[in-house]
Amino acid sequence: MPIILLLLLAACLTGCDTIVMNPAGDIAKQQAQLVTVSTLLMLIIIVPVIALTVLFAWRYRQNNTKATYAPDWDHSTQLELVIWGAPLLIIIVLGLLTWISTHLLDPYRPLSRIDENRPLPASHKPLVVQVVALDWKWLFIYPEQGIATVNELVTPVDTPIRFKITASTAMNSFYIPALAGQIYAMPGMDTTLNAVLNKPGVYEGFSANYSGAGFSHMRFKYHGVSSGDFDAWVARTKAAGGTLDRAGYLALEKPSERDPVRRFGGVESELYTAIINRCVEPGAACMAQTMADDAMRVRKALAKKEMEARRCTPNDSYAGAPAAQQTVALVTTPSKN
Repeated sequence: MPIILLLLLAACLTGCDTIVMNPAGDIAKQQAQLVTVSTLLMLIIIVPVIALTVLFAWRYRQNNTKATYAPDWDHSTQLELVIWGAPLLIIIVLGLLTWISTHLLDPYRPLSRIDENRPLPASHKPLVVQVVALDWKWLFIYPEQGIATVNELVTPVDTPIRFKITASTAMNSFYIPALAGQIYAMPGMDTTLNAVLNKPGVYEGFSANYSGAGFSHMRFKYHGVSSGDFDAWVARTKAAGGTLDRAGYLALEKPSERDPVRRFGGVESELYTAIINRCVEPGAACMAQTMADDAMRVRKALAKKEMEARRCTPNDSYAGAPAAQQTVALVTTPSKN
């Protein structure tokens, strides 16, 4: 009976999507390999511990009179070396792998290869896609092509992609399992993901962070196509017309669910910058300008305090001198700072 249950479970699992461990992008593939190696390293400890637990329970059961009975035993140097040495070595190896992969798979780091067999020159230029998480849909802006889409992402295969990611209101998480790991999208912030798709196809993308009532339907299709097909798609989108300006964005930003795919043949310049700085609405102050003004005010206040401190601290050697002489001393005496 247990064997039949295991076979039924295995049959059910055949319908599962294993895209996370069998992705179509080089970054996601490296991440999957890291998961596999880490799991195998931990199993080096886990499997023997489980096996020995069962073995000891069976060998030293009460009715086994052949097992050695040593109630005064309390120490074994060899056993201590195994108990502490093996886990310590595993931790060292895992730490080394974590340190290396943290730097190699840093989402902000420009790609150095298309896959394990094709390196990229340092002078390569990635395709830039600006991603905005809205309630509850995804906006993709192609600044170099001058187009935008809603709930549809199209990129050429074997081409480095640089995603610039932000959000309109709630924090979200941009995740395409076939391409790379999830990256958070936060209002007023700009995060980056560098990735590359190696296999053409249609893949799922979605938000991996709960953001409200329409979260479950915040999904989009990711189309990996050839360079020629991508150029043709861009041309068709431009020919279809429609422009996404600030007024159009404000209307699009309003919460909605299950939005259909929409395409815009033109995009207002610097729209993404305005979204990040939260100044799309007419007359709104941009965060960047507000922070620059605040920094300038702080610098002026500090400079004023320093000037007043110098003016109000006379040199001790001129303390009993006439006022005119003290004034000359303040002007000519160099500051100790």
